[in-house]
Amino acid sequence: MTTQQIVLTRSETKGSPMRITELVKVLSTIKGDLANITAPPSFLAPSSVVENPRCWAERPAVFAAPALESSPQKRSLLVLRMFLIGLRNQYYIAGGPNVSIKKPLNAFLGELFFAKYTDKAGIASTEVAAEQVSHHPPITAIHVASREHGIRAEGYSRVEMTFSGSLNVRQTGHAVLHIDKYDEDHLLPLPTAQVRGFLSTCLYPELWGTYKIVSSSGYISEITFSGAGFLRGKKNYFEARIFHKDDDREKPLYVASGSWSKGWEVKDGVTGKIIKQYDVEAEENDPEPMQIADVKDQDPWESRRAWNDVIQGVRGSDWMTVSRAKHIVEEGQRQMRRDEKASGVSWQPFLFESIPGEEHSVFHRLAEGINWHLSASETKGVWRLKDGALDGLQTPFRGALTPIG
Repeated sequence: MTTQQIVLTRSETKGSPMRITELVKVLSTIKGDLANITAPPSFLAPSSVVENPRCWAERPAVFAAPALESSPQKRSLLVLRMFLIGLRNQYYIAGGPNVSIKKPLNAFLGELFFAKYTDKAGIASTEVAAEQVSHHPPITAIHVASREHGIRAEGYSRVEMTFSGSLNVRQTGHAVLHIDKYDEDHLLPLPTAQVRGFLSTCLYPELWGTYKIVSSSGYISEITFSGAGFLRGKKNYFEARIFHKDDDREKPLYVASGSWSKGWEVKDGVTGKIIKQYDVEAEENDPEPMQIADVKDQDPWESRRAWNDVIQGVRGSDWMTVSRAKHIVEEGQRQMRRDEKASGVSWQPFLFESIPGEEHSVFHRLAEGINWHLSASETKGVWRLKDGALDGLQTPFRGALTPIG
């Protein structure tokens, strides 16, 4: 899930060598964290990073499926499936593996995103709410839920980017998926990524490392991302195994492998028989249409309205409009920070609140014994939705105050 990620658009199948060189020059001159650095306009995607959490909500039937399964081990398999399916749109927004990826707009402090999805088969609907709760460092908090099925995910991510020949994207944070019917929690990771392909002029993401999805039922999904190296490997490759924490991990119940951006298969861990295949490109796996309010009806703090001129400029390759419209928003935000400093008033998030890391009992219970640290000091605590925050929302959310002052 994510949050601030590199994304792509359908408008280009290959990156221009000159533009790639331009980007490399920009990245090479900057030391330290690049997360809040603005990319050249031609490398921007027509969406903000605050939209990224919709990758889990776009297929309501997939998101709600664990709540409809009575077997705890099969629920863990369905949670793994949801996690894997979300990766494609999380890292390849509005495109595919043969399209050079682009960078989303840096979300401004207080930026909001709301959307709903309805499954055409009538199985489920989902809603997503996200807020940029910090700008320095950049932290996005998210809430995704299928209310009718009693399943929801809440999480947050701080993103750090560095450049060393490839663009390294490190996420600090996690998400917790809760299923009311079984009072069951699943702790989900946020993988580290590298943006590669600078020499080929077609940039693409690779995930690296080994991560675990941990369930309060005792089942663990262990996922190893390897991807394509310089001499071997397959692009976006992963292997995953599901086992109970009290059993031998070398004798998993299920094994999944393949490309998270193209397709994979699930095998019975005992018999080796293929029990499920997933093709990302299959028509039945297309995301459902996003339901959001018309831009003119949105609150000034909602992402699509706040960045409307920028988004239209990116879509039309009107880079002067992009630069001018971005400057208006960004300068408005700088002035708000100066005003807050002068008045001694600190910014307060609208939907989410931060709690001390030691109070996050679900995380500590599930992460015990698997070498997973909370790092709350790096994320300004643990972020969660305020009680009743989504009930009866009325605009304007912040009175006369808008993102440009």
